[in-house]
Amino acid sequence: MDDVYSRAGNDADPPYLSPDYMGTRTRSPKRPLILIPQTLSEITGPVYGHSDVKAEEADLTIHHASEPLGERIIVKGRVLDEGGRPVPNTLVEIWQCNAAGRYHHAVDQHDAPLDPNFTGAGRCVTDAAGNYKFVSIKPGAYPWRNHPNAWRPAHIHLSLFGPSFLTRLVTQMYFPGDPLFAFDPIFNSVPDPKARERMICQFDLEATKPEWALGYNFDIVLRGSKATPGDPDHA
Repeated sequence: MDDVYSRAGNDADPPYLSPDYMGTRTRSPKRPLILIPQTLSEITGPVYGHSDVKAEEADLTIHHASEPLGERIIVKGRVLDEGGRPVPNTLVEIWQCNAAGRYHHAVDQHDAPLDPNFTGAGRCVTDAAGNYKFVSIKPGAYPWRNHPNAWRPAHIHLSLFGPSFLTRLVTQMYFPGDPLFAFDPIFNSVPDPKARERMICQFDLEATKPEWALGYNFDIVLRGSKATPGDPDHA
């Protein structure tokens, strides 16, 4: 069976070794990769039930005693294939830091406050038209010690599962006009400038809820010449 869901050869994806991104110097493969063909068992399972994903999991602001601190945002978009066709019933997961730039994770010891009302993770399933939507808090920038005075632009991580867990895409969504773009080796590890632009969401006035939250649109294309770049951490 052909690798019909493979992104192999996609020029938008970052290389395994991007020297300015220090972590890839030790994590990148030292030998040629071994291609494992996709067979029927890999592209049809395992599967998850729709009852496993609850509607409230798409709102990251409602799961604690009070509302989280920061700027409330709505992030929506469509998941599309290489022909612009919607991809329904796809699991979309997100995770992010809080408004102060700190993750709810033991490894993150950044000198910024934790928000007891924000865990920073959510998930949903695309509808018949490939639509997804999350409510969250705009993440802050944070230092990451890759190089002197290194700061990551504000971003949200997204993970998508296609027909099976084998066809996972992990990417990052950035916000328009961030002054840290030029200095971030993760963002710039994607070699094609046009592909980098596809990682930046667009402000969406129609998605904006008056007096409540700003809206942003971020379409995700799984394959083809307009594919959304993958995350170098998961390449």
